[in-house]
Amino acid sequence: MKATSIGHAGILIETADVSIVCDPWFIPAFHGSWCVFPRNDQLSDELMARIESPDYLYISHIHGDHFDERWLPDHVNRSATVLLPGFPTRELEDRLRTIGFRNFVHTVDGQEIDLLGSTRAAIHCETSITDGPGGDSALVVSDASGRVVNQNDCRTHDLAALASHGPIDLHWVQYSGAIWYPMVYDEPDDVMRELIDAKVDSQFSRAMRYVEVLDARAVVPSAGPPVFLDPDLFGLNIITGDELSIFPDQRSFMDRLADAGHTGILAIPGTCIEVAPDRIDVTHPCSAPELSAIFEDKEAYLRTYQSDWLPFIEDQKSQWAQPTDSLTDELKSWWEPLLASAPNLRKGVGDICVIDMGDLKVAIDFPNGTVSEWDGCEHGFRFTIDRRLVETVAAERAVDWSNSLFLSCRFSAWRRGPFNEYVYNFFKSLSEARMARTEAEALRKADPDRGGIANEEIQIGDWIVQRTCPHRDADLAVFGEIDDGELVCTLHGWRFDCNTGRCLTAEEQTLRIRPAT
Repeated sequence: MKATSIGHAGILIETADVSIVCDPWFIPAFHGSWCVFPRNDQLSDELMARIESPDYLYISHIHGDHFDERWLPDHVNRSATVLLPGFPTRELEDRLRTIGFRNFVHTVDGQEIDLLGSTRAAIHCETSITDGPGGDSALVVSDASGRVVNQNDCRTHDLAALASHGPIDLHWVQYSGAIWYPMVYDEPDDVMRELIDAKVDSQFSRAMRYVEVLDARAVVPSAGPPVFLDPDLFGLNIITGDELSIFPDQRSFMDRLADAGHTGILAIPGTCIEVAPDRIDVTHPCSAPELSAIFEDKEAYLRTYQSDWLPFIEDQKSQWAQPTDSLTDELKSWWEPLLASAPNLRKGVGDICVIDMGDLKVAIDFPNGTVSEWDGCEHGFRFTIDRRLVETVAAERAVDWSNSLFLSCRFSAWRRGPFNEYVYNFFKSLSEARMARTEAEALRKADPDRGGIANEEIQIGDWIVQRTCPHRDADLAVFGEIDDGELVCTLHGWRFDCNTGRCLTAEEQTLRIRPAT
């Protein structure tokens, strides 16, 4: 078995019997904000031919850095069979059908299926609202020579299930940031530095927990970081290490792996990793000095990359929609019925959110379920966004503004209090089907008797604790640790006082915890 990096989370997995292309992403995503690093627009013709003619296509989820809807129709043979995750909605399948794919294998969460010869595959799904109602997923591929886990950026809660297929040879895992927080928030530099450092440490700790539990022969840092070639966003790239950004590159995590005694493999687009029972061979598409220069002279590398792609990015920006007279009325007619169907989500937000577009400011009054022009009243949340971007995603009737707008990092944000997941859950759920799931999740959290494992208790060290973290329902049997009188959820780094259950990371969150004896 061999696995070849095609950039970011993209992998071409080839066994003796089949080829599977995973998450091929080539065209800058999120309104031209994110680009692949290192660049993958110079792959060999021979490798591109293999990428474009796979037996199977696997798209882990519908974010633009994994599902490249502009590139796929013109490049991947539509006769390829799609390995479809067992998501609760049909969004991914419907969108793949729209661009011409017709052959689908509907998998069941975690269940292994036979492909050809000795090759088997299993897809493990995450379907919490925080993953977006469309879900996220990880892929396990096995044959007689080895096993690859392509976790990409799936925040798997059940690592035992991923490991249940047998010993793992290659574990491809995200370690870098893939979110707009905290950079878009207006904070003093010293506060922002603390938030950045805490976020990066949380990212690394989460990834290391995955690494430790799966215990693969070798780990491949993947699914990031993106780089930002638009001059407006170039400062989000980490070059010297002093930048206020959550996007460290592969070298930083390779150091963390080495310090913990794990074998890491640095993969760039075109790197081929061949697995055999007695060895793992790595072949890069360039010389050792050329590989080193990508990272050692990163700014020069990015400036050349930028000059090649900036005309495309500027062209994309020129196509943003121009202001219309009907935007407020369109948002009102679209969103008010959704708000009416989601009383528990509205209660979870409990405040007014303002979208500030300069000459137009729209207020979403969650307590009252209304949308109108902002009259200057008090509010708890504010997003400041170029009106053309809002007009663009509104014209597209985009149902997930996390994917279609916020991940672009082309906005700024303010909030009066602590993080409120219900605000972002609203913007991820702008259709009847999505909002129905989001409201059901809000009701489940409001009514703990509906919570399944949320009602269970486990023992961690000398403490009895509820099984799920109140932040994002992470399984504390996997992610919980006791650290000097505090329980730490290592999935996102939230901390709780063991004696009181009080959350030390955000206000108004508590954990059910008591001494074991």
